Amino acid sequence: MSRNEETIRRFYDAFAKLDADTMAACYAPDAVFNDEVFSLNGAREIGGMWKMLCSATRAKGAQVWRLTYRDVAADGNTGRAHWDAHYLFSATGRTVDNSIDARMSFTPDGRIATHTDSFAFWTWARQALGLPGLLMGWSPMLRNKVRATAAANLALFQARGG
Repeated sequence: MSRNEETIRRFYDAFAKLDADTMAACYAPDAVFNDEVFSLNGAREIGGMWKMLCSATRAKGAQVWRLTYRDVAADGNTGRAHWDAHYLFSATGRTVDNSIDARMSFTPDGRIATHTDSFAFWTWARQALGLPGLLMGWSPMLRNKVRATAAANLALFQARGG
């Protein structure tokens, strides 16, 4: 198993346990993360996001939390994995089953340099937000609102020492 594959497995094993500190340690200091909701720069922001999400899951949904991953592959520079998360969306208490494809690049020492998660936003919005997500999940307006809310929540979480 390559060093980069080990990093991917360490990251998702930690995520399954809601161990945000181990997840954050997998990133290079100047890492970049992007998904349908977050665009983050630097290990501090990225680690803060994982800490916020893990903390919210432990507080409001640990009883249903489940993460599985598969199709891990990596070479000397890049890697990928597919992961599925089952959780309660903390803002609404609604159950979400999200299916995500991850792509990563790595530093020479095996830390994550770039991480891009891709998932079907409309599918997620229908589950997480209910009727508003069903009706508007396809729209840039709802996506931008979700992104703005997530960014504000992360800023507040970090300002409180999270």
